[in-house]
Amino acid sequence: MKKSTQFQLSFMMFLEFFIWGGWFVTLGSFMGNNLSATGAETGMAYSTQCWGAIIAPFIIGLIADRFFNAEKILGVLHLAGAFLMYQMSQSTEFAVFYPYVLSYMIVYMPTLALVNSVSFNQMNDPSKQFPMVRVWGTIGWILAGLVISLVFKWDSIENIGQGMLSNTFTMVAIASGILGVFSFFLPKTPPKVNKDEKVTISDILGLEALKLLKNRNFLVFFVSSVLICIPLAFYYQNISPFLTEYKVENSTAWASLGQMSEVGFMLLLPFFFKKYGFKRTIIFGMLAWGIRYLLFAYGNAGDLFFMIVIGIALHGICYDFFFVSGQIYTDSKAGDKAKSAAQGLITLATYGIGMLVGFWVAGQIVDKNILVDGLHSWQDVWLFPALFAVGVLIFFAFLFKNEKVEYKDA
Repeated sequence: MKKSTQFQLSFMMFLEFFIWGGWFVTLGSFMGNNLSATGAETGMAYSTQCWGAIIAPFIIGLIADRFFNAEKILGVLHLAGAFLMYQMSQSTEFAVFYPYVLSYMIVYMPTLALVNSVSFNQMNDPSKQFPMVRVWGTIGWILAGLVISLVFKWDSIENIGQGMLSNTFTMVAIASGILGVFSFFLPKTPPKVNKDEKVTISDILGLEALKLLKNRNFLVFFVSSVLICIPLAFYYQNISPFLTEYKVENSTAWASLGQMSEVGFMLLLPFFFKKYGFKRTIIFGMLAWGIRYLLFAYGNAGDLFFMIVIGIALHGICYDFFFVSGQIYTDSKAGDKAKSAAQGLITLATYGIGMLVGFWVAGQIVDKNILVDGLHSWQDVWLFPALFAVGVLIFFAFLFKNEKVEYKDA
């Protein structure tokens, strides 16, 4: 792969995740302060990610893989996203905001697969080259948080009160417009499926992978994956309002510590996976979920702020040790013909169904723990996902029979 091509792909990944990290983290605080949204309404806004994940395979399978170059569709979707994001920045009521955020996530979620398609199409050794490109996505997410907190200070307690978080949408709209235009100059990635070839709904959704559920271990893992996304939704939806109510300055920068740790723990995953095996790695990841929420429940913005910081930093273990290990396990169980279908099925079940339920539950729990002064009893909010994660851990530990899973460096 040429250096110029690597730069193009890296810049594409950087903007792709700068866009996501630039508004998704602070959405909860924006909803509460700018739109006076309830917990249930905030959950609805976050769950648009799930609807986007559910609809994305249809856009990719019926359009991107059959009729148009991936880079051109990527450009069109991001230009549409720039318009929708700007409209979100101008919204002052939830009823006006929701159709825009739903439309935005429907056009954004397919781009996550498209940037991968564009990247892999240019690589002759993806296992070595893709990580060097993908890491720029994580850097983009982290930098978005630092820009919001340390450069413009839109998430300072004073500026949040003045409605300045709407500027994050404007920033993302500009970045989306840049990526939209830039995408048309990316290396060509033509359709991989003949437009006359018959493609069924089963093919698009990867339903052929359902036969894997006949395996007891995979079924236990599959159910656990769906269930663990309920506590995961609590983190994404509530971390910004949680830090804001505790009057933590530079809250978005603090939240980006989770992505920083994700990079570090990804490097530790091969060692841990090979030494302790798949089951123990998954259990350790689930245990980290329970610990982090207990730290959130009993930490505070004063002498115990270090507990909250540790809880955020545990995101790397929570995500890498469960989700990345799960992707490796899924790949090992699926045959050559069903590898993509199996990964698609897990993604649909977790980011689609699992988190859809999770965001709804999180909204209900938050609304039930509003105090007289309008603030929240965060201890009660965080205890629910902590106990739920431990319950999923017990379910998995007792029902999953240990088996050897080969780790292949990617």
